[in-house]
Amino acid sequence: MKFLSQLTALYIFAVALVHASAMDDFRNFVSSTQSGRADFTQTVIDVKGKTTQQANGTLAFVRPGKFRWQYVKPAQLIVGDGKRVSFFDEDLNQVTIKKLEAAFASTPAALLAGKSEIEAAFTIVAGSDASNKGGEKDGMAWVNAEPKSKDAGIEKVRLGFQKGQLAAMELNDAFGNRTRINFSKFERNPKIDAKEFIFVPPKGADVVSE
Repeated sequence: MKFLSQLTALYIFAVALVHASAMDDFRNFVSSTQSGRADFTQTVIDVKGKTTQQANGTLAFVRPGKFRWQYVKPAQLIVGDGKRVSFFDEDLNQVTIKKLEAAFASTPAALLAGKSEIEAAFTIVAGSDASNKGGEKDGMAWVNAEPKSKDAGIEKVRLGFQKGQLAAMELNDAFGNRTRINFSKFERNPKIDAKEFIFVPPKGADVVSE
């Protein structure tokens, strides 16, 4: 019994260390990353576990609030200029413009590009998911970000860190869909041309402001 108690104590201690590590990685990322650039792959899985969409692209951001999230196929672009977010669907030739605050919880780019706004809009806790409370999964340390707004459309966002570097993000929406985004070639604090965060709707595009 004493041996089992010692094992239990060691397990609790190990879990606490993982939680601390995940939160430290998150806080260090927020405090020390002013800009970033990366490639990404994105997979959407429905409530039945079926893959419904796969995409890839590039992202760039400068805090606070400026980001460019570009999908190669299907061709889509999300650009935040610090005040507004423009969503451009090339196939539909349609642009939707929202205020940054309104779009904050609906786009992963806004979560990356925020700073103090992140913890204002989300409750941040360490842990990977309900089945793995230790905070580790897929070789990463995870933190959960739960939107404080009930109208966010996203129930939970998970950020995965590997060796202190942001490596993945998962989003769970209100319909049971899960979006997994894996990052590669992540550059921390690169110099990025301000023109990348300026979006002008193409001529003839249908523009909707919300």
